[in-house]
Amino acid sequence: MSGKVLGVVLAGGLARRMGGGDKGLQLLGGKPILSRIIERLVPQVDGIVLNANGDPARFAAWGLPVAGDAVDGFVGPLAGVLAGLAWAKANRPEMTDIVTVPGDGPFLPRDLVARMAAARAQAGADLACAMSAGQAYPVVGLWPVRLYDDLRHAVVDEDIRKVDRWTARHQLVQVDFAATPVDPFFNANAPEDLAEAERLLASFGDAA
Repeated sequence: MSGKVLGVVLAGGLARRMGGGDKGLQLLGGKPILSRIIERLVPQVDGIVLNANGDPARFAAWGLPVAGDAVDGFVGPLAGVLAGLAWAKANRPEMTDIVTVPGDGPFLPRDLVARMAAARAQAGADLACAMSAGQAYPVVGLWPVRLYDDLRHAVVDEDIRKVDRWTARHQLVQVDFAATPVDPFFNANAPEDLAEAERLLASFGDAA
């Protein structure tokens, strides 16, 4: 795509099912999930920022900027999208878009940004989000920085929390990714998911 894209890893979830803490810091194949996400994202974007609340020092090993939610209270993924857009506007004004990915998805597609950008351009849409196996993943999305004010108004003034309530106001294209051999949007939400991720990694390696 002609613009520049900032990668935003949404690492600020509460991780209740994992027993608290950061899901991205869990080890998978001896490496933090967050490292696996960043490795896949780096070639696709023009910079990466982590969206997380609390002490940013826990992410110091990655040497990446950490942007907390721009809205008080845990208000869900839209706050993370808003934080990414706000950070891009303030720190990297050359960025035209951000791409958001969850901090617990180790099998992220290596062509995520290219395919979403192409689909959005072809459809003449405002936004793109990913889907696989018939399920939409609204937090895996390509968001233009120009919609920052619109989203901030929705989150702050209208108290909108669900991603699809806001995206419904704009032209959205859903981009379908193959779910084989591994669903690229598999997320490690709970200990049993982490065990399944280990099995998938052992079975498919780099193909996963």
